[in-house]
Amino acid sequence: MRRSLLMRLAWRQSLLRLVLFYAAAVAIGLLLHRLLEVLLVATTLVAVRSYWRLYRVSRFLDWRQQLHAVHGQGLWAALETLVYRRQTDNRARSRRLVRLLRAYRQAAATMPDGAIVVSRSENRLIWFNKSARRLLGLNYPHSLGTSLLATLPGPRIEQWLRSGNTDDPLMDVASPVDENLRLSLRLLRYSPEEWLVVVRDVTQLMRLEQVRRDFVANVSHELRTPLTVVHGYLDMMEPEDSPEWAPMVGEMRKQSQRMTQLVEDLLTLSRLESQQSLTEETVTMEPLLITLRREAEALSQGRHRIVIEDEARCDLFGADKELHSAFSNLVSNAIRYTPNEGSVTVRFSRTPDGGARLAVQDSGYGIPAQHLPRITERFYRVSTSRSRESGGTGLGLSIVKHVLSLHQGRLEVDSEVGRGSTFACVFGPERVRPRQS
Repeated sequence: MRRSLLMRLAWRQSLLRLVLFYAAAVAIGLLLHRLLEVLLVATTLVAVRSYWRLYRVSRFLDWRQQLHAVHGQGLWAALETLVYRRQTDNRARSRRLVRLLRAYRQAAATMPDGAIVVSRSENRLIWFNKSARRLLGLNYPHSLGTSLLATLPGPRIEQWLRSGNTDDPLMDVASPVDENLRLSLRLLRYSPEEWLVVVRDVTQLMRLEQVRRDFVANVSHELRTPLTVVHGYLDMMEPEDSPEWAPMVGEMRKQSQRMTQLVEDLLTLSRLESQQSLTEETVTMEPLLITLRREAEALSQGRHRIVIEDEARCDLFGADKELHSAFSNLVSNAIRYTPNEGSVTVRFSRTPDGGARLAVQDSGYGIPAQHLPRITERFYRVSTSRSRESGGTGLGLSIVKHVLSLHQGRLEVDSEVGRGSTFACVFGPERVRPRQS
């Protein structure tokens, strides 16, 4: 009986423990389930909030929507604050750029000179200001995209655009609006793909230039007659009759001859400036080089070594008289400014592009670098005393420059003080002709 009672008590205790354990397990499971639900809800809320902040930041990264000032702490607040500052800075910068752009447009619109942006590849108009419309008769927006050559036709404009010469303006261009309106075109590098063409009204300047040319030509013509009379009377005076007058008569003859040469050079320069083209033919270079040698030897009187090198073996197409005048001026300058026992070399050669080059090289004094840009100006002298001693008029290089301009050539100068100078007339391939055998 007692043993059976003990067994029943043990069984009841075991059953109670089992019930308590099961109850504890159920309670723990319910608690864990609640915790998981809470954790899941919390995680979902955090994810939704983070996504919302990310969406908000990405939406305000667009500069057109301004992000308001952010107050708070944390990574998202710091990020939004940074975006807000960047947006504020960008908007301020954009406002400054807009103000500058408006100011530049206003300045371009009020410029008296025309400004045109042209594409380099096809010469098409990209932009132009109000003065360009007035000077060239352009219409906005119909003229945009059209070629500049359609507005300013002609081989002269086409060659100028193709050359890309930004150093010298293209002068005396007739306006398509009015033939009496004369324009100057200057080419500037605007960008790697575009040119900036500056159009200036030079009508008044060209009129004044024409008045100057007419004045110089008329005065030179008027000086010819009295100089001829004075020179004739001086030739009639014999120094043997009055030996005491011999030095004065010699000096008067020298100065009258110099004045006569100056008048002739002025007339030549006026004639060249008034011409747009020349009567051209094939200029045989072999006899012309022989003539240059003879002139150089006569001027040198045996004081220099004269060398003629004919390496080109070709002729030139141009005006014989004008080309002879240009080459002769270079040779005479080389003789005048080269000391005794020096050398003067005239070299006629070909250029790599198929053109021709006549260079006059001397072993004279040389020209300082600061004078080189101005040596082709009228009456410009590097050394006044030396020029007067040599008998030059100061117009020789101006004549050379105008002759080469009429032949679409250019003058190249290479000089160094104490080592001499080289003046070269360079012609394009279109000026070269095969030499007649």
